[in-house]
Amino acid sequence: MHDEISFTSPRGQLAARLRDVIEHRWPAEVRAIGVHGSLAHGVDHDGSDVNLVVVTYRPGAGPRSALRKVDGILVDLQVVTAEEGLRRARELTPRWPLEAERYVTARPLHDPRGWFAEQRDAHLNRLTEARPVEFSGLARHNWEIASAAHGRAVRLVEWYETDAALVMIAEARLHAALVAGLLTRTYFRNPADAVQRTGLAGAGVQELGGVLKQQADELTARGKPVDGNLALLFE
Repeated sequence: MHDEISFTSPRGQLAARLRDVIEHRWPAEVRAIGVHGSLAHGVDHDGSDVNLVVVTYRPGAGPRSALRKVDGILVDLQVVTAEEGLRRARELTPRWPLEAERYVTARPLHDPRGWFAEQRDAHLNRLTEARPVEFSGLARHNWEIASAAHGRAVRLVEWYETDAALVMIAEARLHAALVAGLLTRTYFRNPADAVQRTGLAGAGVQELGGVLKQQADELTARGKPVDGNLALLFE
């Protein structure tokens, strides 16, 4: 699995250095170290981050999670216990289209017991067990956020608050993309990938309104209508 990681790039070299330091400082606390994102796909480039995952045996052990630049490269260091990492891999959330990638494509830098393969299998097994209604429910959650953001964008455009409207449009695009990902069980590498692959990257207010209408109709057909009476709120 290491053949997909380039250790010749500055990001790959930094990931290897981080692995060596962590293994040296916490040899009895760390179970596995891996990367996800561009390094795991072998497509890292200038401007790419190093997304490092450190798996520990117990809470509070090993390094602390951190987000900061090292030698000009942004490092997103996430620390999780083996138990918690597997629990998350079995959990489906409204952000599943953005979370699944790290479970499925993470690549080990240090993993003598095969924890990353165990995490991937746990996630894939959960997907095979998931019912369509689960994904529809999660999609509706994102639809509500997208619809609210779209409504705000419409009002801001009417008030000529263009900059604020653009922020709301971006939020509506992303959550509409997450709706599409959940309804088709498609995951994305990052938010930019999500809006690009769903064709929403350049969608304006009117086009987004049409997309949201289509998604609302599909959710209703799937038994998850986006509007209803008070009693339905507690179901």
